[in-house]
Amino acid sequence: MANKKVLVLYAHPSQHRSEVNKSLFNAAQSIDNVTAVDLYAEYPTFNINIDREQQRLVDHDVIIFQFPLYWYSTPAILKEWQDLVLEYGFAYGTDGNALEGKVFFCSATAGGKEEAYQSKGYNHFTIRELLHPLEQTASLTGMRYLAPFALFGSRTALEENRIGEHVEKWGQLLTALVEDRVDLKKASKVEKLTHYLDELISGRE
Repeated sequence: MANKKVLVLYAHPSQHRSEVNKSLFNAAQSIDNVTAVDLYAEYPTFNINIDREQQRLVDHDVIIFQFPLYWYSTPAILKEWQDLVLEYGFAYGTDGNALEGKVFFCSATAGGKEEAYQSKGYNHFTIRELLHPLEQTASLTGMRYLAPFALFGSRTALEENRIGEHVEKWGQLLTALVEDRVDLKKASKVEKLTHYLDELISGRE
């Protein structure tokens, strides 16, 4: 079975302050068949090359948005990217089927603790619920949406020695996606991928 091609679109507006996302991005860059793109580095003035980005989407089987949660959503450049790249006639609408059947999910970090992202928590919604606009984007464009891969309490992750394990899980997930060893049906139904990787990833044949 041929390996899948994975595209990681990384958006972090203040990378010098990043303790988790930069490590995740570096790990993604080291895995064969994974293309990791730093959107803020590539488009510092937000002048996004639509043709290039659409071709990247066509060329890959799995699309991942990687970002720190900003006001319960993506950083600004990812919203600009969506507005420009996911055009009518390309991503949706008449003849807009370029993304049909591709896999899509988010790798997100949140400053707040996990218990804050519950219906009775400080933020009132789970992280999957907060990302519902992206889930609907996947639905409209015919992509298979998976639960988010998430790290909570990112502000204290370094001192609590939680980053290494998270980066290791990230590498396992990306490698399994390349090798087509992820149970996509299960991965679409869980609340978040992070806690269920052992159940979702099968051994290499």
